[in-house]
Amino acid sequence: MGWVKHGKPFPQFAYGSILAQVEAKEKELVADDREQQVRTYFLQEARRYQSQIDRLPASFAEELGKLERIREAAQEGRASLREIKAAEKNLAAFPATPDAARSQWSKQRNTALQRADNLTPTTEPFPANLGENGEKKRLNFFLLVMCLMVGTASLPHFLTRFYTTPSVAEARSSVAWTRFFVALLYISAPTLAILVKYEVLTHLVGSSYDSLPAWVTQWRKLDSAVLSLMDVNGDRIVQWAELSMQSDMVVLAAPEIMGLPYVMSGLLAAGALAAALSTTDGLLLSITNAFSHDIYFHVVDPKASNQKRVTTAKIILLGLALAASYVTSLRPGNILFQVSAAFSPAASGFFPVLVLGVFWKRANKPAAISGMTVGLGVCTAYMLATTRPSPRASAPWAAPGSASTPLLRAPSACPSASSPSSSSPCSPSQTRPSSASS
Repeated sequence: MGWVKHGKPFPQFAYGSILAQVEAKEKELVADDREQQVRTYFLQEARRYQSQIDRLPASFAEELGKLERIREAAQEGRASLREIKAAEKNLAAFPATPDAARSQWSKQRNTALQRADNLTPTTEPFPANLGENGEKKRLNFFLLVMCLMVGTASLPHFLTRFYTTPSVAEARSSVAWTRFFVALLYISAPTLAILVKYEVLTHLVGSSYDSLPAWVTQWRKLDSAVLSLMDVNGDRIVQWAELSMQSDMVVLAAPEIMGLPYVMSGLLAAGALAAALSTTDGLLLSITNAFSHDIYFHVVDPKASNQKRVTTAKIILLGLALAASYVTSLRPGNILFQVSAAFSPAASGFFPVLVLGVFWKRANKPAAISGMTVGLGVCTAYMLATTRPSPRASAPWAAPGSASTPLLRAPSACPSASSPSSSSPCSPSQTRPSSASS
């Protein structure tokens, strides 16, 4: 995209110049009167939803009766089949209870408020919207980066990858290549985002509804929740606030925005699915090994044969896969929050123990157990106490691991420091394996 649209073979190094162009486009939108008309409309919509919420449950009966009358009028009159189906669809999508209506209208109100809010400049660091604290977001960003860093270093399914290399030299080489590709990915992701935003601001915003780009027409037919346009002020010109686009579709739509065939989006989706399956495979194997080897073989049945252990592992693997599929089907919440939250227990329960086990000779089994117990306990309590409908709304720190990781070092060190090195259950040469296995 950088080469075709901007003539830059390495857009990662031209990120600053493209960002300046995006900033200029955003300033033009802020001064555009038609853009302000659209934002005023969404502000009125947010107030309407708030009025309906305040008048519950009376507003629930009023809206339900209105939709029923519209359907009856369409069925009794000479309305087209398309209009009748639209009326039935709106009635079927209406909430079933006043409580469900409160939840749905609250989400729609928040969405309208976001679209009514002034355009946040891309160049503004840690922007605070809707009453948020900018300094708090800055601290949350730093703590989240730290939690993801130490959490990634201690994820069990990552640590097992080191056993796939036959020597220490090849392990170091593997880590070096991993760092290179991870850095390339993290540098390319924001570059792709700013390239796509520039294309949207340049070739979509300000264009006529009668001559939309081909990729917009195709994605609008796919699902209105993925990409939708609504001509609020009736001028037949696309405004930024009239555009609703999911962030997940940016990567999939990038080939079409660049002018490549639609099949390239399918190849990207296949690659993303393969990466997800690979990660899921590693997680399932790590959890299965923990249950079958560390718990079943060492605690439940130490005399189990190899065949029995393998059979037990397969049964546990199948059970875990079915349980994970069932939980996923329930759609329990924001998947991004859940994935990022998985790094916090790893950072709290494993990272300090791994560091102390490698670099401190007096680390022992009681220290590892007490440290992991306290770290996981503090992390879990923090997450339960601060999680709200908006997961980071009331949390002083967004990353639970940032709060519990420093606390973990004390309980990990106290049992080790209280026992002399001569009476330690394991010698320095035995400390590393016992800490890792714990």
